[in-house]
Amino acid sequence: MEIRKIVGKVTPEERNEIQALFERKNGLTELAKIVTADNNELYEKLVKDMGETGSKFQQWWDEKAKQYGWESHPKGNWEINFQTCEITLVASEA
Repeated sequence: MEIRKIVGKVTPEERNEIQALFERKNGLTELAKIVTADNNELYEKLVKDMGETGSKFQQWWDEKAKQYGWESHPKGNWEINFQTCEITLVASEA
């Protein structure tokens, strides 16, 4: 069973930061499906960019969680509603 609980809210500016990272991360993931290791230069750039974007994405969540003191759960993660800027804790009870 899944638990969903609103645990906070971020500013529109903060929402824009994570939304840009989210969209970049998704775009890189899609690109990774079509780029092969045959094109070594492009492949290496993609791998590097994916790593940097993933780190920035996680850093944003870590910083905001600390700043706002969001409730967490060992089997959970946070999600953002881009329209309302609300942060929801999604956790598994299993």
